[in-house]
Amino acid sequence: MTTAFTILPPARGGESCSLFAVHQGEIEAWLQSQPAAVAAWVRAHRFQGERHRLLTPPATSGSVAGAVFGLGPRGGALTVWDFASLPGRLPAGSWRVATPLPGREATQLVLGALLGSYQLDRYRATASPPRAELHAPEGADLSEAFAAAGACNFARELIDTPANDLGPAELAQVARELASAHSGAEVSIVSGDGLREAGYPLIHAVGMASVREPCLIDLAWGDPTAPRVTLAGKGVCFDSGGLDIKPPAGMLIMKKDMGGAACALGLARLLMELQSPIRLRVLVPAVENSVSGRAYRPGDVWRSRKGLTVEIGNTDAEGRLVLADALAEADAERPDLLVDLATLTGAARTALGPELPAAFGNREQSVAQLLRAGELESDPVWPMPLWAGYEEELGSRIADLSNVSSTSFAGSIIGALFLRRFVTASPDWLHLDLYAWNARERPGRPVGAEAQCVRALYRLIRDRFG
Repeated sequence: MTTAFTILPPARGGESCSLFAVHQGEIEAWLQSQPAAVAAWVRAHRFQGERHRLLTPPATSGSVAGAVFGLGPRGGALTVWDFASLPGRLPAGSWRVATPLPGREATQLVLGALLGSYQLDRYRATASPPRAELHAPEGADLSEAFAAAGACNFARELIDTPANDLGPAELAQVARELASAHSGAEVSIVSGDGLREAGYPLIHAVGMASVREPCLIDLAWGDPTAPRVTLAGKGVCFDSGGLDIKPPAGMLIMKKDMGGAACALGLARLLMELQSPIRLRVLVPAVENSVSGRAYRPGDVWRSRKGLTVEIGNTDAEGRLVLADALAEADAERPDLLVDLATLTGAARTALGPELPAAFGNREQSVAQLLRAGELESDPVWPMPLWAGYEEELGSRIADLSNVSSTSFAGSIIGALFLRRFVTASPDWLHLDLYAWNARERPGRPVGAEAQCVRALYRLIRDRFG
């Protein structure tokens, strides 16, 4: 990931052009403070402060006199997405924010601009043209903004990377590099047949069809005596569906099926960079769900790490299988907070759409806290029920449970109920069924990878553990 947009520390005066941010309905009051020629030019263009609209009035010399950026109608605090279009709209040159903003909104401006500057261009022959550099407004928390944007754009780049360049081994190398960049972090990797020998049979079963060996990534960081937070991320680097193969349209963006792992690693980066007072562990079962003579089959029965036997009803429900072994390992330590992130079900998208991850948990209070954190960080989730009445849908005549239901109803709930069978000791567990992809173009959010739940979970963890 590269960007030609730069955020610099605050600047007063100098040679930087002024950027004003104005709410809709307040433009006339702002125009009173501007030179008559600028005011006339803005009025001639019928600028009303519409959200994301930017004008650059000319100076008498023909150069740019400054810029005015629309914030839309006033109502509530400004968010990251109110500012995310700036990188694509500011002309090249040096700019400073001339409108005073409260500290949190100043931070949101910086974070929004950094998120809006994301682009994956290493596969293009032509480099992106130079863009603007923006001096941050006074009061912005640059440390938090840079760390949060870096973590989210790191996750986005992993999700956007084609599967031929990011398989299980490459994802493991990313985790090694992440650990080496943070003092005290350690990584261990169990791969190939070693998974079966180490007691991770479901991860091995799902990944054994591919020539790219499956692995379990295990990253640890922080004070061993601090509160324990464990993240598990679904790392299916490409999902063909296995023998229950997907149609072409369903396979087209399956490079993103490791979005849960990417977001877990992005969150880990954020927690480590900002020195969160926790003992962090990250477990990523990394596999490629392929088709070959070694592929696991519908009707197979496999024993999980927890000891439960699972009948395979559909090989395209592989994410819950690899997560089951990872969650069983995590659950054995009884962490203070256990979170899994996964692009688990299409049913969650049917229920909530691509922009709203489904949140499940065994403590209603934690789900409510995450909902509030998501609202504060403009990183939303929506609560869903662990409805016990659907437990029987996971029944099997020959095994302890099936990996799918015999019906097409309540797919996201049934996926969550399956995972809950492997979390029996942890007092506080959250399951996030996310999409990790922007299905439509919006300012700062181009079609492609999205880091969902990273900032919301960071806020929850920091609010709870300090």
